[in-house]
Amino acid sequence: MAADPDLQADVTPHVRLQVIAREWGRIGITGFGGPPAHISLLRRLCVQRNQWLSATEFEDGIAATSLLPGPASTQLAIFCAWRLAGPLGAIVGGACFILPGLIIILALSVLFLAASPPDWITGAAAGAGAAVPAVALSAAIGLAPASWRRADAARSAAGRDESRIWPGWRGSRLVTGARSRARWLVYVIAGGVAANLAGPYLVAVLLGCGLAEWLATGRSGRDGSGGDREGRDGTGGDRAGRDGAWRGRGGVLVALAAKGVTAGVLGSLVWVAIKVGALSFGGGFVIIPLMQHDAVHTYHWMTTAQFLSAVALGQVTPGPVVQTVAVVGYAAAGLAGGLLAAVVAFAPSFVFVLAGGPHFDRFRRSAAAQAFLAGSGPAAIGAIVGAAFTLGFGLTQLWQVAVLAGAIGWLVVLRRGVVSAILASAGIGVILALAGVG
Repeated sequence: MAADPDLQADVTPHVRLQVIAREWGRIGITGFGGPPAHISLLRRLCVQRNQWLSATEFEDGIAATSLLPGPASTQLAIFCAWRLAGPLGAIVGGACFILPGLIIILALSVLFLAASPPDWITGAAAGAGAAVPAVALSAAIGLAPASWRRADAARSAAGRDESRIWPGWRGSRLVTGARSRARWLVYVIAGGVAANLAGPYLVAVLLGCGLAEWLATGRSGRDGSGGDREGRDGTGGDRAGRDGAWRGRGGVLVALAAKGVTAGVLGSLVWVAIKVGALSFGGGFVIIPLMQHDAVHTYHWMTTAQFLSAVALGQVTPGPVVQTVAVVGYAAAGLAGGLLAAVVAFAPSFVFVLAGGPHFDRFRRSAAAQAFLAGSGPAAIGAIVGAAFTLGFGLTQLWQVAVLAGAIGWLVVLRRGVVSAILASAGIGVILALAGVG
């Protein structure tokens, strides 16, 4: 389907930059609660209160940015500002959305990662960190239904195409569906195993699962042409060329990962931030497995307890969860490292929106993009679950295990808010630390 003419046309600025800076900055300060809260605030501002965007435009923006790697809510904020005030508006809006939380999280990093923090800070960090595995598990459970529905849509399309190839054989859809379900489970397992064993190569596993699903659904004729077209019009050679190109890119990715392992502190930090900002599919919580092994085990910038605190800070501060990368950067190279990590992690979001905005409508309807996410999405979910277990086993105090159990009940069973869970857990840690426990 052709791209939306409104999106293909040049964006005509009709909201002043001062307004963009004020309103997006307000969301950056008050946007506690992660992507759901950010989407709600942006919808209220742009659609309901000011009618700057139609409901359809806004929903199309959500659909398109959800297909991109990196922090989706940040990209949605940049996209809305771009639609309202052009490229300069996108830069101003994105910066004002990101900066308040970045300043807050770096200030808290100085406290939580100090060489000799006060007892109450240590207790708060230990308590909040104990809840992080539950937050990750809850996030994975929340992502699973949408990932399954995307895979279901992919297998339905594949089943329809196979029915065209084999008219009258309804069993083809059943076979295709069974195979697709099996692949979905394999991707989840692959992501979980990779989160614990692949280390810096986890991103290659996520991309590999996406590529595998793209190849699997592509060969079943997702464009409605079936496999026969390859033989009739000679496109099989083109596909072989594309597959070879993807394998070549995979080799480059592995080489970059290997280089990142042996680079200096700043080079390694840049590689970690690139993975977070440009290669993370499946939502903000994919940053946990992407950063955990590098920060704790490969480069030894942080202990497991400090990493848990970093993730907790990313949850309780306003703005995107991906700002956790700034805490990792601070642990690696001080304030300069924190700022560098944030710039590198968020830069791809601006590039994606500014370069791809006119093509978003066509992109979100792309069968190839949907197929890729049908593979990388479940792998990301598995990686989050794998990281949750690893972080859970990293808890050192018995009371932290009790806090984790309570957080699982609050988040997974009762399905209550993340911020309240982390703040309550931090409060328990403060009380116990002041009481001399732990």
